[in-house]
Amino acid sequence: MSKVYVFLANGFEDVEALIPIDVLRRGGVDVKIVSIMDSLMVESAHGVRMEADLTFGEADLSDADLLMLPGGMPGASNLYAHEGVCNAVKAQQAAGKRIGAICAAPAVVLAQLGVLDGKRATCYPGFEHLLTEATYTADLVTVDGNITTAEGPAAAFPYAYELLAQLTDADTSRQIAVGMRYAHLMEG
Repeated sequence: MSKVYVFLANGFEDVEALIPIDVLRRGGVDVKIVSIMDSLMVESAHGVRMEADLTFGEADLSDADLLMLPGGMPGASNLYAHEGVCNAVKAQQAAGKRIGAICAAPAVVLAQLGVLDGKRATCYPGFEHLLTEATYTADLVTVDGNITTAEGPAAAFPYAYELLAQLTDADTSRQIAVGMRYAHLMEG
C-alpha cells in the first residue's frame, strides 16, 4: 500500500487538502495528515479547524511514496518557512520519489527550493513569476517526472485522481472518479 504524507500549516486551502486526502483514502492509499504547527490542530485559510494524524516531529517520512503540499495563503508560505518541510521535500526529490503541490505551493515552496528547476509546472495564476527555472504550463494539472503540480482549488479533483492513478493504477482512479460522480462531468 502506498504511503502519502500531507503537510498542513495554518492558512492551508481547504479543498486542496481535503479533496486529495479523501480521494486517496477511498482508493486505498495510506494517507497521514501531518501538522507542522505546535499541535495537531491546524486552521485553514477559511477558518476550518482540522485535527492532523501526527505532528511533523512524530512523522517518519522515510517510507513516503508521495509528499503532498496544499496551497492557500499563508499556508504555502508557512510550509516554506518550516525547515523540516523544506529538508523533507529536498530529500524526497533527491531520492526521485513523488512530490505533489497545488495552488501557491508549487511556486512558493517547490520553485524556491529548486525542485522545479528544468521542469514543467503549473500553479495559481499570479504566482508563476516565481517559477523562474521552470516552464509554466497554466494547465489544471501538470506532471513532469516525479513532480505533479496543480493550478488551484478547481483543480483539486483532477489533481487527486492523477495522484491516485500514479499510486495505484488508472482503473482504480477511474472507479473512484465514477463512484464519486466526477467522471461523468469530464465526459460531456
